[in-house]
Order: sequence, then C-alpha cells, then structure tokens
Amino acid sequence: MKASQFLISTLKEAPADAEVVSHKLMMRAGLIKRLGAGIYNYMPMGLRVIRKVEAIIREEMNRAGAIEVTMPVVQPAELWQETGRFDKMGPELLRIEDRHGRAFVIQPTSEEVVTDIARQEFRSYKQLPKNLYQIQTKFRDERRPRFGIMRGREFTMKDAYSFDRDSAAAARSYESMFAAYKRIFDRFGLQYRAVAADTGAIGGDLSHEFQVIADTGEDAIVYCPTSDFAANIELAEAVALLPTRAAAAQPLVKTPTPGKSTCADVAQLLGLPLQQTVKSLVLATDETGEDGVVHKSTVWLLLVRGDHDLNEVKAGKVEGLKGGFRFATIAEIEDHFGCKPGYLGPLNLKKPVKVIADRTVAHMADFVCGANEADFHYTGVNWGRDLPEPDVVADIRNVLEGDPSPDGQGVLAIQRGIEVGHVFYLGTKYSKAMNATFLDETGKPQFFEMGCYGIGVTRILGAAIEQGHDDRGIIWPASIAPFEVVICPIGMDRSPEVKAAAEALYGQLIAQGVDAVLDDRGERPGAMFADWELIGIPLRVVFSDRGLKAGTVEIQGRRDPEAQSAPAGDILAEVLRRR
Repeated sequence: MKASQFLISTLKEAPADAEVVSHKLMMRAGLIKRLGAGIYNYMPMGLRVIRKVEAIIREEMNRAGAIEVTMPVVQPAELWQETGRFDKMGPELLRIEDRHGRAFVIQPTSEEVVTDIARQEFRSYKQLPKNLYQIQTKFRDERRPRFGIMRGREFTMKDAYSFDRDSAAAARSYESMFAAYKRIFDRFGLQYRAVAADTGAIGGDLSHEFQVIADTGEDAIVYCPTSDFAANIELAEAVALLPTRAAAAQPLVKTPTPGKSTCADVAQLLGLPLQQTVKSLVLATDETGEDGVVHKSTVWLLLVRGDHDLNEVKAGKVEGLKGGFRFATIAEIEDHFGCKPGYLGPLNLKKPVKVIADRTVAHMADFVCGANEADFHYTGVNWGRDLPEPDVVADIRNVLEGDPSPDGQGVLAIQRGIEVGHVFYLGTKYSKAMNATFLDETGKPQFFEMGCYGIGVTRILGAAIEQGHDDRGIIWPASIAPFEVVICPIGMDRSPEVKAAAEALYGQLIAQGVDAVLDDRGERPGAMFADWELIGIPLRVVFSDRGLKAGTVEIQGRRDPEAQSAPAGDILAEVLRRR
C-alpha cells in the first residue's frame, strides 16, 4: 500500500469527550470516527486491524473444527420469548417493530437463533458434536456508552456455540475451545491471563474469562505468581486468615465511640489494629406469592473483618441468599437492630436475624463490633461466650493482595485486566427452554448440552492499545498492526536515488508477503515520523540522501529508543529478520 492512495487522518489533539487512552489514541490515529453515542465508523486504518484480528480468530476456530455461519442482526422476538429473555434482558436489548407491528430485536448475542438452527438440523447423536460460530455485528443499548469502543453500543463479536450429547462430551468441547482461545491470544501477541470466572445464575463449574493485562482495566484479576491459580476477583476463594480461634482473653466492654461509625475510625480512636474490628452489613430476602406480593422478608447480618469488603457474588451463593437478595431498608434495620447503620453488630438485637460470618471472622476472638446503640461499640467480643455461633460460616469477602493462595502454593497478587473473551458451559439452559432435542442410540429424545464462547473483536483493539502505548502513540503487536513495516523516504520528490531505493524495498517486501506501506506523501520528516509513531507501526525504515551516500539505511522498532544504521544492501534481510 502507498500512503498517497490510502486514507490517513491523524489529529494532533484528541476530542474533548475521549476519556481513556485507547479512545484518545484511536481517534487521534484516525482508526475510528464517532457517529453517535457509542457508535463509530471504523476507518481504513482501524479496519485493517480488525481484519487481522478476525483472520487469526477464523484460522484457529476452523483449526478447532468449528463451522462458520452468519446469523441475522435483526432477529424475531418469538425466539427470545421462548427463553424468556425478551422480557428479562431489560433495556440493553433493543426491541423494534416492522411495518406490520411484528416484534424483533437487534441481536446482542445469538443463543436463541443458533439453538433454533440446531433443533432443525441436528436430529441424531451421530451428527454430534458440532460447533457453530460467527463473526458478526452486535448491539447492546448501554445506558451510558463510554471509553470509546471499550463500552460502545455497536460492536463486532465472535460468538461460537457447541452442541453435544452429554456433559462429558460438552466438557471436551469446552477444553477444545479453551485451547483454541489460548492459541488465538498467543497469536495476538498480547499479555493476557485466562482466569476462572463466576458462572452466575446458570450454575456449573466451567467458565473462564480471557483478560488482557492493563493498568486501566475495569476487572481485578487474582493470581498466584508461584502456581497456576488465576481467577476473577468475584470467584477467587478467600481462605481463613486465622487457622483456629484463640481463647477469649478480654472482658466484654461497651465502649463509647462518639461520632465514630466506620471500622477505621473506631480502630484509630481505640488504638487498635483495623484487623481486630468486624464490619456489619445487612441484607434482606423476600418471599413472594403467586400474586407477586411479598408475603415475608428475612433479614440477614453478614460479618466481615474491618479491612475486608463483601463480595456480593459469593454472598449470592450462600444457602438462603441464592434466590436473590437486596440491601435492607433503614426501617428494617431499625426494626431489627434498634439503631441506624454505623453502630450495628450481632449483640443485643431487637429481633432475630440470620448471621453469616466470613471464614476469618468465625475464627476471630476479642473483636470489636457495633453495640446497636449510637456512639457505642463493644470490645472483647467472643463467639460462644458473648453471642451464639454464627448460623452460617462462608467465604463472603474479596481477597486481598498477600492472602494465601487457595491452592496452598504461595500468596496472591492482584492486577487489572480488560475482559475480551469468555468461554462458558451452558448445559441445557437454552435447549430445554426451546425444546431442542436429538435422538440418542435408543431413539429417545435428549436435550443438547451446550457451550458458548465469545471474543470481543473490536474490543481487542482498545485492550491492545491500553496495554501498548507511550507518549508518542500506539504500540501494536506485529500480528495485528495495520501495517508491519512503514518505509519513510526523506525528500523522495527531490531525490531519484531515495525514491528508487524506497520503491525497490517496498516491492521486495510485498513480494515476500510483508504487509508494508510506503509513505510517498512528501511530508516533512518530523510530521511523517509522528504520524506513523502515533498509528503504531512496529518497524520503520528511513531512506535519506545522506544515508544512501554513506551506504546505510535507518531502521527502528516502535519500542526502540533510537534508530540504528544498517547497510543499504542488507536492509531487506534485516527487515525480514526483525518483522
């Protein structure tokens, strides 16, 4: 490609509404142009990156035996009504009607449509396993689109769906996709982690997120540097930090703590470590009758150590809270505790509550907690002596850096990540809802065991930039860069020698299958270099009259601090070696 024939539209400054680095640099480098809130035109430079990402995904999905299809962006509402998601999915699902008043959705994902394909096409166990995938436009009506393509409304995603005869076969399909994803992300050239993830309301134990490591990531990734353990913070197991409970050594004392309603303030006032305090959180569950009216509510008191935070996903897995919970109202709290939040605790309750203690809290002795009276806390609190044993002991907190790894192989570290892929075992959730069956060896109908596997194609661009950039612009991995090599001839319009040398190298690289661009725009060296550094081309070759007279050419990698000289006669070999 010659630059004069291409569309290069760089900007010196990012638009005022660009928030994160990837958004700013994609706008400045001319990769995207905003059309509306969360909706972007992908310009030629950005589209080249997308196509390279898609090519890697397509090659590895095909290699894994998946079959490519394309499902419509506009889908009949009837399919979504079969699974109940037409109503349950909420406002993110864009619903429309045609001229006849028939309801449709703009697809955010395609479980319903692909299940409909399977129930029509896969009649017998002999046709299984099958895995269908597509690379297709999706739309989710985000309440607050932000961060450019990182949280846009329209995006491109690769979604795949496996169909198997039983759970054992589904697990093999899952492992096949997991391995394919590792190959895909290895080829992207990005630093990433595959982390165990929460399976949510669907249940099961097979779910992994693929997270690109970036300081600006929204997700916290927990891992052990000395073992293979890695998990999303929502799932990472928090072990008890005290092996056993010590014997009581202090008397129970009701202690004045005027105006001190947080654990940190109380600990400071009393001159105690924060780790000796216990934090109280109050939840409620509702029992609803067939008429939709709440007939009974139960109040739950959750206890975590003062320096720990409640993990709501873990709490939602505790028996009694699995059906859904909410934070208790002020009225409910006052009714059960006789006090407003800030001084709550498990002693001297007005009405009984269910007490859930985190594993560490269950082993604490002589701890500090609220006295259920404004401006007072209890010190020297002990289980068994001062209050009954908790109703439930469970892992309900977020892990902290330095906690023991649950596999016993070291301590935990935490880093930020951007989720760009997810593999998920669905089971029969959709096949049962849509009565999608096949005939087994005995001729009996069985529901398909399903898995789903997604990669945010356009999100990869943003994640790659968040991971790879400096004050000059983007730093792409070579495998997904818009071009691998840029040739920058200085004074090409004035020097026949420079023009001839640059065009000769360009022709040789193209013949070798190298994705090269020749900047023949006649720009000044400073402007020309700044454009390509901003765009992030991995390798730059510079021809100049002075260099050619000395028999040398400059070559510089995007990450290199400065250019190096190479013999002009060896430049092709040097580029091929360094690409």
